[in-house]
Amino acid sequence: MLIRAMCYTKQVSRPRDQRYHEILERAARLIFQRGYEATSMQEIAESCGLTKAGLYHHIKTKEALLLAIMHYGMDLFEDMVLAKVGDIADPVARLRECMARNIALVTLDSSKEVTIILHEHQTLTGVAKQEINTRKKRYVGFLEAAFREAIERGQVRPVDPTLAAFSFLGVVLWIYKWYRADGKLTSRQVSDGMIDLFFEGLMPRS
Repeated sequence: MLIRAMCYTKQVSRPRDQRYHEILERAARLIFQRGYEATSMQEIAESCGLTKAGLYHHIKTKEALLLAIMHYGMDLFEDMVLAKVGDIADPVARLRECMARNIALVTLDSSKEVTIILHEHQTLTGVAKQEINTRKKRYVGFLEAAFREAIERGQVRPVDPTLAAFSFLGVVLWIYKWYRADGKLTSRQVSDGMIDLFFEGLMPRS
């Protein structure tokens, strides 16, 4: 399907320098721990082993840094989730695998770039906010198309594809708020349980 390819093809070209990525990852971790407003560029520079002037050589403004982190997070998401599921022919299998991979990404300790997209989604303004929202909307469109296809095949009951897509996102994207790596449930147990609940429901099986 054309929409699948459109959804996970990267639309924004960004630097691939390893040092640049290290800065984004360290900054993401610090912002995730303290919050965007409470984290200064000086603190970010120190965490990266740079002077403040050195940090500004790579990133011009604090909002530009946040935007870069979010784009990096979206790149990780598209590489590790959408690019892996787009060619699955069965729409329900595609959705299940998408949920499993998305949950794995959200629960990984190394994926703070992804959770910042959720945690600081209201912080960006203007064109920067539009850039990230455009990439988010492609994911919603991907899910809507999969649900629509599953409905047309009679694999799921007729529901509004948009409602189904946002319900799917609600299940997956809130996990970062409560999941703890040292808790009683492993990432795999959370994933399996969420997939079962979403696709099989709460009613007893006959």
